[in-house]
Amino acid sequence: MKSLIEKLTQTPGPPGYEKLIREVIQAEIEDYADEIHVDALGNLIARKGSPSTEGKRIMLAAHMDEIGVIATHIDENGFIRFTNMGGIYPHYAPGGRVRFLDGTPGVIGTEKTENSYKVPPLDKMYIDVGAAGRDDCPIKVGDVAVFERPLTEMGDRLVSKAMDDRISVAIMIEALKMLNNPPHEIYFVFSVQEEVGVRGATTAAFGVDPELGLALDVTRTGDTPKGITMEVALGAGPAIKVKDSGMISDPRIVDWMVRTAERAKLPYQLEVLERGGTDARAIQLTRSGVPAGCLSIPCRYVHSPSEMVDFNDVQNALKLLVALLSDSIDLA
Repeated sequence: MKSLIEKLTQTPGPPGYEKLIREVIQAEIEDYADEIHVDALGNLIARKGSPSTEGKRIMLAAHMDEIGVIATHIDENGFIRFTNMGGIYPHYAPGGRVRFLDGTPGVIGTEKTENSYKVPPLDKMYIDVGAAGRDDCPIKVGDVAVFERPLTEMGDRLVSKAMDDRISVAIMIEALKMLNNPPHEIYFVFSVQEEVGVRGATTAAFGVDPELGLALDVTRTGDTPKGITMEVALGAGPAIKVKDSGMISDPRIVDWMVRTAERAKLPYQLEVLERGGTDARAIQLTRSGVPAGCLSIPCRYVHSPSEMVDFNDVQNALKLLVALLSDSIDLA
């Protein structure tokens, strides 16, 4: 599974430009799904299982886009001004390396400020691609880039750019491969443009019209020095979301996930995320409403070029997801 995670995290796919990562995912799942299609917005949707009176129509969603930047201006010296595509924290950016989709590498620099210890905003930063001037610059306005950072193993910890949300993509791919003749009609949605407003999941949920929905995404942790106050910690198991700033999980979904984890003797944590949201919000609000929840992967340094997960959490999240989908579901 680690080689799959590396392949996914190292393939670029900023919001709206998910073609390359979609092709990688499709190649991984095409021999295991009953049906695959790409919708008008670019979501990759794979169905496994068939409708039945005992089963449910379930939508799973993990977004395949990652945070990125887009060029807004090239000055006379060939330096590129940019803005964010998704949540870029300024303190993570200076000195960071990016790579444009045409392969051009770049380094993020900052203007001189009166207080060199204060992080400037993104509009005081630029990307240096080694150009001698505007005419020498290979980048034009509208070109997009993602952070460039390789996957590194640190014991049980895996660190890379784009763990948000390629780690959940990897879990969904493995679950699709492992589920044989599931009792439900399951739609595995690899969604686009989550980082700019859960756009892909919004249209996909309308099309799938599920009876039950689960998002898979990363969540923050409260286990770093003087970090946020939060119960979730790396290595303590996948998190079952109770609430975030975009949705309140259906209590019946939470209970079902907790019961399944305890029955399977899998570690789990309960998650309340005060800032942040997932595709679950889009699923929950589609059409006349859908019971929805979220299976979360604890992740340190979210929306940075070095997002960290624990491989044990990843493996236990996969086991829990397969257990959830392998049996009948009673939400009464």
